[in-house]
Amino acid sequence: MPRFYARRRLSVAAAATALISSVALFSAPTASAALPTPVSAATARTYLASLTVATEDRTGYDRDLFPHWITQSGSCNTREVVLKRDGSNVQQDSSCAATSGSWYSVYDGATWTAASDLDIDHLVPLAEAWDSGADSWTTSRRQSFANDLTRPQLIAVTDNVNQAKGDQDPATWMPSRTAYRCTYVRAWVQVKYYYGLSVDSAEKSALQNYLASC
Repeated sequence: MPRFYARRRLSVAAAATALISSVALFSAPTASAALPTPVSAATARTYLASLTVATEDRTGYDRDLFPHWITQSGSCNTREVVLKRDGSNVQQDSSCAATSGSWYSVYDGATWTAASDLDIDHLVPLAEAWDSGADSWTTSRRQSFANDLTRPQLIAVTDNVNQAKGDQDPATWMPSRTAYRCTYVRAWVQVKYYYGLSVDSAEKSALQNYLASC
């Protein structure tokens, strides 16, 4: 059963309202992130075997070199599109900002009802991509990578969990929900393969080990 969290002190009336809302959410279908389905484990193993193994070099990395949260349609940017896609009963205002809804974070099993509690994770982090070959890309290609809605690269998750992940690869960080780890590594390999990014030796070993049990 998903866990629910409160970030702020509530008045008695507000707490009662929150309790009622929580009960309703427990009885409702669980919201589930709609990350594009990654390739199969067998395909991921094949992809992984073909990736170049290289030492990472972060020299010159700057997050601003990856323009992100660009406009996708109308007034909706990439973050807002993912929040709508990954949530349940998401309502947006005229500027496309999510005003209500429910989001289930597949990394840690928490459910949230405020969009401000969610980060949009770059499954393969921007700094990791830079280390792995994106330093030679054009700004246009880095923008495409940072806003990719087609590959399994963007997902709404608990903000604190995303911040704890930072720029780590699967050798040093994995979702705490073991049930999601197979999906995570399949997605990781697919994204790296599609963009022609390299892996370091520890990263490859970790991916092989996780994929072996998928």
